[in-house]
Amino acid sequence: MLIINIKENESIDKALKRFKKKFEKTGVVKQLRRRGAFIKPSITRRTEMIRASYKQITYGNEEA
Repeated sequence: MLIINIKENESIDKALKRFKKKFEKTGVVKQLRRRGAFIKPSITRRTEMIRASYKQITYGNEEA
């Protein structure tokens, strides 16, 4: 449970902004979206391999 202490003379907008930042950092929305639909482990491995190969092609050939 998130607790946001409203400071003296603080507007509701600023307190709401702080709440939204804290809520985003917890990752609740990401987790709900990830759990929304089942993805087979083979498909997750395949997507990881595709991402890794893309990163290798894009960033792997850079010379320092």
